[in-house]
Amino acid sequence: MTGVIWLFVSVRAVESIVNRGLSIKLFMYLTVLQVPNFLVHIIPFSIFIATLFVYSRLNSDRELVVLRAAGMSPISLARPALLVALVSMLFGYALTLYGTPKSYQIFRNLQWDIRYSFSHILLKEGVFNVISDHITVFVRERSGESELRGLLIHDSRNKNKPATVIAEKGVMVKTSSGARVVMFDGNRQIIDKKTNKLSILYFDRYSFDLSSVTPKPEERFREARERMVDELLDLKIEDVGNPRDFGKFKVEGHQRLTMPINTLGFALIALVCLLLGDFSRRGQVKRILLASVIFVSLQITNLGLINISAKNLQLVPLLYASIIAPVFILLFLLLLHPRFKKRAGKIPPPDYAQVGGS
Repeated sequence: MTGVIWLFVSVRAVESIVNRGLSIKLFMYLTVLQVPNFLVHIIPFSIFIATLFVYSRLNSDRELVVLRAAGMSPISLARPALLVALVSMLFGYALTLYGTPKSYQIFRNLQWDIRYSFSHILLKEGVFNVISDHITVFVRERSGESELRGLLIHDSRNKNKPATVIAEKGVMVKTSSGARVVMFDGNRQIIDKKTNKLSILYFDRYSFDLSSVTPKPEERFREARERMVDELLDLKIEDVGNPRDFGKFKVEGHQRLTMPINTLGFALIALVCLLLGDFSRRGQVKRILLASVIFVSLQITNLGLINISAKNLQLVPLLYASIIAPVFILLFLLLLHPRFKKRAGKIPPPDYAQVGGS
């Protein structure tokens, strides 16, 4: 499942390689950084599906019937799945408490650098690239990572003297101050709106500074997903750019503390639905459907409480209750279910005297 979603994200980002000159190495790095963000959602769902599949297969092969006849209780049968779920839950906490915010922070920082330090990546070929309100760049063709052909740059920062630069070819150059376009074999046309005169300057080499076009802000506002849990829980309303988003930031912190518990809860849903009850020769389709309905219902409830709690922080305890309460209820059902004991009537031992006499 992780591979499929990662492939979907990669396909969406292929445009960055084709049209924006992004290197394969940087492209792979950007897509890998997004894996922890959706891995925390995939793990609980995967454990639920795996538990359903394994125990349904054990039941169809009559192995659960033999184990029950040997006297194993439902909690004993569920122990392997619970162990896997607990390990996965701990891994989920490692992701939500550190892995996910750290990887997303690196991803956002890299996006920030690409936006303001590698301006050449923003230039698509065959379209008019609006760099700012006053700068438009057209590139007919890109060759390699930095070579450009068929360049047209329109600069209207000086409203009285807008300029248009045309060149046969050019190259992107990264300097300490930012990105520059070095153009060759072209001309610069300036129109003086006061006199309506056109002046043309032919050049063999001309440099156009892109760093001044998109000035880099002094500080980048950090999103909720790239902040650590302790920072989110201690956040004050003045630390958020938009006061309306304060609830979303706070709920994000509580959600990271509760989300990994879903791994254990979803595994228990599959175990309770498949282990409790009598054996049926008709299969377990109804029980699998029941487990799926409960799974979907809990997911919808959790999503609804997240949205409601973001608007009213007093409802945050309900978010914890909706995730922790099902775990205790399902464990209670497994623990208190009567053990499957052997039948009271046993086959009497043979009479060895009669056997010897015969």
